[in-house]
Amino acid sequence: MHLISVPIEKPLEINFILGQSHFIKTVEDIHEMMITTVPGIKFGLAFNEASSKCLVRTTGTDPEMIALAQTNALAIGAGHSFIIFLGEGYYPINVLNSLKAVPEICNIFCATANPTEVIVAESAQGRGILGVIDGFSPKGVEAEEDVAWRKGFLRMIGYKA
Repeated sequence: MHLISVPIEKPLEINFILGQSHFIKTVEDIHEMMITTVPGIKFGLAFNEASSKCLVRTTGTDPEMIALAQTNALAIGAGHSFIIFLGEGYYPINVLNSLKAVPEICNIFCATANPTEVIVAESAQGRGILGVIDGFSPKGVEAEEDVAWRKGFLRMIGYKA
């Protein structure tokens, strides 16, 4: 067995969600959840089937996001993993709780727009996701001016009153 670091390839501003599921029905269930949680959402989903034909199953509402999902799912290559790319202006915070409620979802590894590496273990049987490196390491502890910036930023983008 050996470890592989798979970088997520995407435009900088695009958010994605990486997770694990257990059933081919995931493709349709996530699609339905996405369009009912955020009407008009632009997204692409790819799910790595772990048995039978072992295909990358895809769906979505935006061809560019579907292509990103397919490319990255193939690169990760871990069975029963899924990746959702959100069109510009859509954010994980708006769908995460609904996604976690999809019955076949087992785990969410990350939801981010940061540069991300997926740490994958590969054996003779196949691949599995061990975890992710989401963004960069801390450079220090926030000071008062950093707290003020954080609070102001959240209010500026409408996530706090």
